Amino acid sequence: MVIYKNLIIKENHKNSVIAVGNFDGLHLGHQKVLNQARQKAKKENLKFGVITFEPIPNMFFKKDIKHYRINSAEQKIYYLNKLKLDFLIIINFNKSFSKIGADHFISKILAHKLKSKYVFVSQNFRFGKKRLGDTNTLKIFEKKYLYKTIITFPHQKNKKIISSSLIRKNIYKGNVVEVQKLLGRPWIVEGEVIKGEQRGRKIGFPTCNIKWNSYALPKLGVYSVQVETKNFKKKGIANIGYRPTFNGKTLLLEVNIFGIKANLYKKILKVSFIKFIRPEKKFINTNKLKDQIKKDIAKIKK
Repeated sequence: MVIYKNLIIKENHKNSVIAVGNFDGLHLGHQKVLNQARQKAKKENLKFGVITFEPIPNMFFKKDIKHYRINSAEQKIYYLNKLKLDFLIIINFNKSFSKIGADHFISKILAHKLKSKYVFVSQNFRFGKKRLGDTNTLKIFEKKYLYKTIITFPHQKNKKIISSSLIRKNIYKGNVVEVQKLLGRPWIVEGEVIKGEQRGRKIGFPTCNIKWNSYALPKLGVYSVQVETKNFKKKGIANIGYRPTFNGKTLLLEVNIFGIKANLYKKILKVSFIKFIRPEKKFINTNKLKDQIKKDIAKIKK
């Protein structure tokens, strides 16, 4: 997969099948759009590419949103690559780009820069200044710019339309089992292990501490997790929260990995959220906390 961070596109990637969207999460609905686009490209003997935007427009416009993403930008690239794209165009969503009208996006980018043959979008796709462009806008300009719009209707599961918004709502509620069903894989948070105050080690449960960056914030509390690095894949227990027993002020993901005693400082961990165990709680002393952690671990290891 060739990655472009500008609109200077190689000739062999023009006249292609293009899918456009934010694709945060690369959930089953996104996968439906992209799989159909890939199949169309194969049938027509064309290249298959994706246009996406970074940062996610909603985070650009709402600066106060700190915890929003389902996947990091790096994870999105990784999952897109697994879907066998020929090329990926990452458009820098900045102040200048946010002012581009829908007709300009079609004429200058889809038509002039890419010479798109087919444009795949979801039914609720919105684009251009003030999000005034939609699937009807794309249809209106088809004949003028010689492309065909393919609209993929929402993918449903249990009579619910799968969307990034639905997945975020489930993350906020701690429903990570449901999130896994909507994504078609576990929800994974990646981060670098930072130095902590080593309280976990002192009470017999050493943890790897990871800053919670722009990921959507799940219900605070304890989760069963699976932790992966380049060297191992192990089960574990994690707490996401502020550590009220110790009057903590910083939001952290703390992970105790079963069977691993190595120093993982500065290592990148992939933490898959498997199941919500209990809400975060303030204990009257560390002995009560230790007793509860033992019970949590026993529940996970059943």
